[in-house]
Amino acid sequence: QPHLVESGGGSVQPGGSLRLTCVFTGLTYSRYCLAWFRQVPGKEREGLVAIDNDGSTSTTGSGSTKGQFTISRDGAKNTVYLQMDYLEPEDSAMYYCAAKEGYLGLQYRLFPYWGQGTQVTVSS
Repeated sequence: QPHLVESGGGSVQPGGSLRLTCVFTGLTYSRYCLAWFRQVPGKEREGLVAIDNDGSTSTTGSGSTKGQFTISRDGAKNTVYLQMDYLEPEDSAMYYCAAKEGYLGLQYRLFPYWGQGTQVTVSS
């Protein structure tokens, strides 16, 4: 059973940066996808960026489209990162790391494995 744990959230001023970390275990599939999502209360979970075990990244999702979020991974450490730059108050949300077997994607309903989330708050 895959297990994911996020960390790195916190408070930051507008225009600032944060790097979130997700440590994962139990992903034994020959092909899998890891992705970052975020959610604010009352809204649907939003896909940001995704990466597969070959290192290919998604080009869909609001994060990669804006060029604000960058995903990367360290296979030796079983870790995936989300670098977030130029943060604004509307980026405040709970950020989640998720995993699924198979190819790249950002449809949250297709991801069966989720971390507990890490809160990001952007305010002055």
